[in-house]
Amino acid sequence: MSSLQLFFKSLIYEKKARKKVMLSRSKAGNAAIFIFLALLSMFMILPMVYSVVQSLKPIDEIFAYPPKFYVRHPTADNFIQLFKLAGNLWIPFSRYLFNSVFVSVVGTGLYVIIASLAAYPLAKGKFRGSAVISQIIVLAMLFRPEVTSVPQYIVIAKLGIIDTYASMILPCLAGTMGIYLIKQFMTTAIPDSTLEAARIDGAGEYRIFFKIVMPSVRPAIMTLIIFTFQSMWNGTGTSYIFTESLKQLPSVLSSISAGGIARAGASAAVSVIMMIPPIAVFLYSQSSVMETMTHSGLK
Repeated sequence: MSSLQLFFKSLIYEKKARKKVMLSRSKAGNAAIFIFLALLSMFMILPMVYSVVQSLKPIDEIFAYPPKFYVRHPTADNFIQLFKLAGNLWIPFSRYLFNSVFVSVVGTGLYVIIASLAAYPLAKGKFRGSAVISQIIVLAMLFRPEVTSVPQYIVIAKLGIIDTYASMILPCLAGTMGIYLIKQFMTTAIPDSTLEAARIDGAGEYRIFFKIVMPSVRPAIMTLIIFTFQSMWNGTGTSYIFTESLKQLPSVLSSISAGGIARAGASAAVSVIMMIPPIAVFLYSQSSVMETMTHSGLK
């Protein structure tokens, strides 16, 4: 084969390589997929829309049959009633809000740090028993909170932290879902060669962890923040908290809304207020969720 033929053949290969891959999907297929995803998104957002609509209904529309997904005479009386009831409590409403924010933020931050520190050696370390520990972490995810509630209470009582902030934070730090999530992400997203190069350059394990590993697993961390914050924000802690000034916002709002038919509107307003912070956290970090699910293998 002459050099001229080789030259032309190389040009043909280069031209083929530069060609963009075109999807063979038709316009009708694109439209069908769009319609399907639109219907699915509407179905998923329907409970939130219904909660907002219920909170704006007067009492006669709340109990109307059949229930309607729209409001004829929107009103803010339900929220006004809720804030009036909260203002008449023995403990200031701001105290309950502080308890929920403090427990949720501190608990989420501590859990992210602990889960990351525990996942790093399991994902990138080589030591005896690592496979067994990983299996125990997976098996621990199968246990429901109802199963571990009695042993958990006994441990907290023995530690002498009943009726303290620690009794609301420490049980959440023992969860294994975050360790599994970050471990899977570290295993697939961080090459071992990168860590070896950092060790050759003289970096210690803590420096590697905070300077290389933690920035690389940011999508997994943001996803873990969503799950953990939502869990701790909705937690009541009524099993361990008996002092009124230490109770969280969900338990107090539940007590307010449990006043019968007369407080049905306030109950609808409570559900809207309680879902605002988790939704805000999700909207802030939603871009990281899909990337985390792809790397960790979660569906």
